[in-house]
Amino acid sequence: MRRPWLIAAILLALWGGWSWWHARPLHPGPGELAPDDPVQTALDEPMQPIRFGDFTLTPRAKFDLVARVLSTEHYHFDVGAALVPEDFALGWGRMSDSSVLKDVDISQSGRFYYWHVQQFPIPRREIETHSANMHLIPADVGVRRELARVRVGQVVALDGFLVDADRPDGWHWRTSLTRDDTGDGACELFYVTSVDSSAAHAAPASPSTQ
Repeated sequence: MRRPWLIAAILLALWGGWSWWHARPLHPGPGELAPDDPVQTALDEPMQPIRFGDFTLTPRAKFDLVARVLSTEHYHFDVGAALVPEDFALGWGRMSDSSVLKDVDISQSGRFYYWHVQQFPIPRREIETHSANMHLIPADVGVRRELARVRVGQVVALDGFLVDADRPDGWHWRTSLTRDDTGDGACELFYVTSVDSSAAHAAPASPSTQ
């Protein structure tokens, strides 16, 4: 009879391998996979606040984009985790092109997105204005499930609203309303109402690098 700890270890290893396989990054070939800028549309009139657990969300603008996922980071323990379980670093234009991204090191930590280059493959300002760290608020369980399935390297279409968030104890989180800013406060607080990852099929990855 196998020892229980050995069986548990085997099952854990199998689960880890399965999870890695389904979440492994994609490595598309060169070319702009998401050439267009995000679309931000002013609201014709103020919308009713959205109740989200203990939070009140105030829509500031309609927002949608098609972008390449440069990095993802899940959060469980910080003050905003109940509202925003994960952030996506997203790129569009030449920041969705593998021939550019191979020279850009990308990471996320502490609700920020970081990039580093040895030599600029495109102008610095283009990197800053064609990529962003976005705090994603899933509108429902289905959206949350779809976001969790998105892989680095994939092209994804997201629709929803940029929002400000408040809590009765005075805690608040404000969204950026421009793609031109950098640093603290430059991230979008994005209430996502729909996710479409089928855009990834428009530019399939090389089978040898998946």
